Amino acid sequence: MTVTAAELASFASSHDIISLGVAADDARRQRHGARTTFVRVADVDAAPGAPIAIPPSTGEVRIVGTPASRAAAVQRVREVVAAAGKTPVSAYSLADLEQLAAAEPVPLRALLEELRDAGLELVAQAPFDQLRDARMAIEQVNIAGLALARLTMEKLPTADIPELYRQIAALQHDVGVIKAFAPLPRSTNPAVPTTGYDDVRRVALARLFIDNIPSIQVDWALYGPKMAQVALTVGADDLDAVSPLDEAEEGRRRAPLEEIRRNIRAAALEAVERDGRFDVR
Repeated sequence: MTVTAAELASFASSHDIISLGVAADDARRQRHGARTTFVRVADVDAAPGAPIAIPPSTGEVRIVGTPASRAAAVQRVREVVAAAGKTPVSAYSLADLEQLAAAEPVPLRALLEELRDAGLELVAQAPFDQLRDARMAIEQVNIAGLALARLTMEKLPTADIPELYRQIAALQHDVGVIKAFAPLPRSTNPAVPTTGYDDVRRVALARLFIDNIPSIQVDWALYGPKMAQVALTVGADDLDAVSPLDEAEEGRRRAPLEEIRRNIRAAALEAVERDGRFDVR
């Protein structure tokens, strides 16, 4: 489906969420069909020496938190990579790594290369609204021999969502290495909560405006099954941060794997498990 400039302008001003959703779903199915990917992620703390638990079904081990120093970041990557075996390891926010490189001080590329040499495969996220220079930082990730797990938004974006998405599409045009964009904010102001309508509109417009990033992603752990299922019908095609646990106290039917598959099927889509490299498992 090719969306014209006139159609994009109409979508940008539209408050008809049903029409937006239908158009975004058409764009999504043109690219992916019914195929819907998900990844099971084991989170481990960024502090060196902290416990590391990696269930056998894990598709990505993710180091979460802000490293206290360059040395601590490298040490923790070595520890987690040694425990992860063949499972890909992602770590840190690219914005935090920008700040760490500036504080040490060391070039960002040098820091990223140290992390790569310690065994890291992916930078866990690049928050577009927090990076000092998104193009430069993401290019440095690529030059250092690392991959980027996903582009994110840390906070509620500007009211001009279409313009924001044009900027992200332009960024991808320049760097060409972004595999997934998660348009829903990772943190919100309790005094100004987001709404379901706004969330659905952001996902739909992301798929319509950013046609050069393969996947539009929703964080399963952060937004839950209801929002994720709706998002899959309005343009999203990938679910991040599914629990790697195969059992639940309430029984296998309530276990994360069964729940994610059931929710994807309920949206009339096909569930495909992937790993952090975006390879089918």
